[in-house]
Amino acid sequence: MTFIVWFAMLGAVLLLLALSSSYLRWIPVTSSVVCLALGIGLGTSGLGFLQLDLSKSSGWMEHLTEVAVLFSLFFSGLKLRLPLHNRRWCSAFFLAGPVMLICIGGVTLVLHYGLNLGWGVSLLIGAILAPTDPVLATLVQVVDAQDDDLVRFSLSGEAGLNDGVAFPFVLLGLFLQQDNGQAWFSDWLLKDMLWAVTAGLLLGYWMGRGLGKLTLFLRLRNEDSTVSPNDYLALALIAWAYVSSESVQAYGFLAVFAAGLGLRQAEVQTANSAEEPAAEHLVQPVVGHQHVAPELAVKGDVKGLDDSQVAAGIMLGDMLGFGSLIELAMEVFLVTLLGVVLIEHWDWRAVLVAGALFFVIRPISILLFPARGMLDLRQRGLLGWLGIRGIGSFYYVFYALNHGLPPALAAESINLVLSVVALSILLHGLSVQPLLARYEAWKEGIS
Repeated sequence: MTFIVWFAMLGAVLLLLALSSSYLRWIPVTSSVVCLALGIGLGTSGLGFLQLDLSKSSGWMEHLTEVAVLFSLFFSGLKLRLPLHNRRWCSAFFLAGPVMLICIGGVTLVLHYGLNLGWGVSLLIGAILAPTDPVLATLVQVVDAQDDDLVRFSLSGEAGLNDGVAFPFVLLGLFLQQDNGQAWFSDWLLKDMLWAVTAGLLLGYWMGRGLGKLTLFLRLRNEDSTVSPNDYLALALIAWAYVSSESVQAYGFLAVFAAGLGLRQAEVQTANSAEEPAAEHLVQPVVGHQHVAPELAVKGDVKGLDDSQVAAGIMLGDMLGFGSLIELAMEVFLVTLLGVVLIEHWDWRAVLVAGALFFVIRPISILLFPARGMLDLRQRGLLGWLGIRGIGSFYYVFYALNHGLPPALAAESINLVLSVVALSILLHGLSVQPLLARYEAWKEGIS
């Protein structure tokens, strides 16, 4: 009966979201806030329909959240079309690097001096909460490959990069819980920090770019640019980028994000320049294009495009459509799960941690951004506030539970993390739409 109840409740949540979507768009509430409230209502603190013991389900929860993040990272990379030498990447690198490190350090200090936690567990929780989330932050990321807005692009690049960059600090926090002497530090610095980050990015990028070029070449050669199963290609690339990177002890999250980025660069090569519209905007495949004659598979004016652009447009359009469906399903399911267990695991001290992180630490770190003339004060303010925490933090806390976190610290860690993520969903979920609407109106006023 447990599976039937869970399946029925998931269907009920999806149905409610589908029927209420026309109403939700007129109120400043994201679907994540709705799912969180529904989970609370369906959980043990509400109607009691759903129950979940996190201590017994941490194994499959780790893998489920890992899969959700992998999908989101790949499709986030696929949307970022600007070449790597474009100046906008500087802000993404800064957010995923110095800003995230400041957030780790700031949260660590708050936990140690404010909540009297040990240095090891403070660093661990700080690293878990530092990265912004690629799954729940879809509203603030680029809409598509033609969206080059600096705020959206910066947040998209940050979400793609920092889930992998935070991982060595999660490991460092776990190491500090164990009495291994000092020999591990050099091993952590060389292997977990320098090698795993660099190798993951390079391996994923060139795998994605190489496979993209090979796929387009084969489809043109065999004249099957409209009939190939592009969803299979996305799944295969995610799997192989992840497995290949993990097999050489690199970070799979970074490799999967870089694979999506590399595949996008293969599409850019089919265009005359990166300034041309993205291929999926030039080519509009019909429904069921895999099963009709090639000349009937696309609509619109494609006479000015060569075969490689048509093939790339269909491939990327299919992938992005598939990705948006997977991301929405994962978001609905996992945020509802959070609501189910939230009251049971609520920790009021999370208000202090979330307040420090959202209102002080991240905004101040954004103000330290060195590139003057690139971001104005309004854009810095948006970047400082829109650091949404979510599914990535779930994965890290379940990873820690399954990889050596002492039982005495496990309950405290998971309670603080889940509570801070819930506060992020609530605060950002209620504010993101009004803030973005004002930002878009401001951009139109100065254009």
